[in-house]
Amino acid sequence: MIDLHYWTTPNGHKVTIFLEEAGLPYTIFPVNISTGDQFKPEFLKIAPNNRIPAILDRDPTGGGEPISVFESGAILIYLAEKSGRFLPTDPRGRAEVLQWLMWQMGGLGPMAGQNHHFVQYAPERIPYAMERYVKETNRLYGVLDRRLADREFVAGDYSIADMAAYPWIVPYERQQQNLDDFPNLKRWFEAIRERPAVVRAYDRAKEINTQPTMSEEAKKIMFGQTAANLPGGAK
Repeated sequence: MIDLHYWTTPNGHKVTIFLEEAGLPYTIFPVNISTGDQFKPEFLKIAPNNRIPAILDRDPTGGGEPISVFESGAILIYLAEKSGRFLPTDPRGRAEVLQWLMWQMGGLGPMAGQNHHFVQYAPERIPYAMERYVKETNRLYGVLDRRLADREFVAGDYSIADMAAYPWIVPYERQQQNLDDFPNLKRWFEAIRERPAVVRAYDRAKEINTQPTMSEEAKKIMFGQTAANLPGGAK
């Protein structure tokens, strides 16, 4: 059984997609990041960066004590290795998947996240920042579109690379992107959106978070933290 500490963000969706695709049993423990659950000491024990998602595998391969994992990319690799699915074992196939997973972790996710912040949530509109991240998101969409020109999925077969990238494309309108400008990406996006496991994953999100709007108080909690604010933090 996997304990999934989760909220309804793109990084959270990655893990529910994997768990639904692989058919691994799991229980969701909601971590409402808009009310500060991510700073509770019990959560920080398994997620020291106070970010969701995190998992606790109560039945790890080889037995022994439960294993906790934080960071969505690390979780995807861990679960893929545990289940033997969605990550090739041959060196070339594995390298293809892992480099595109890291592309998402280091590029698409952070840049789209800054896009979301400055376009949707920043208390003041900063034209330079907005343009910077909207354009960089557009560039990354172009990279993905070119990659998908001659293959069905990002690394050939459906893999954790697709599961990592897809949730960051879902809010494309908020990112001020037009999927019609990226026909290969659009074909890929629509194919993944229709997968039964993906539908189930997003249905779980609707059950967990029934009010996905961002209040001013939530913005203060999510965007106003320093090291000193954390339990046991620097003074």
